[in-house]
Amino acid sequence: MVTRVEEALAWGESVDKLLQCKKGQMVFGEFLKTEYSEENILFWLACEQYKKVPSISEMRSTANRIYSEFVQVDAPRQINIDCGTREDITESVSHPTRASFDRAQRLIYRLMAKDSYPRFLKSDIYRTLLKQSERR
Repeated sequence: MVTRVEEALAWGESVDKLLQCKKGQMVFGEFLKTEYSEENILFWLACEQYKKVPSISEMRSTANRIYSEFVQVDAPRQINIDCGTREDITESVSHPTRASFDRAQRLIYRLMAKDSYPRFLKSDIYRTLLKQSERR
């Protein structure tokens, strides 16, 4: 994966700059795999796509997929959210709105920003990428 040094350096400025970039999302996802928390970025990205779903019927099916993959108890990629947020989503998934996952997405964003992102900046994955970018 070819990454410009400016692009890789920008990821170090904020978690937002990292998440705005497709390559940044991929690299951060690879890092999260090493920490066994890849579900966080996958959920965050699924929520971003969910907000763009054009029709109500597609919104229902997408909401159900996100719920079963990330939210329900014992989901294959269950995210770490409080039981109140989980209950709110469970209640709203049969009649989803654009905001159905907003609270959970904010919680996961904060978790990534405060916990995973600082470790990512110190990680071998990011440091190696910076070195490779600088050599080009």
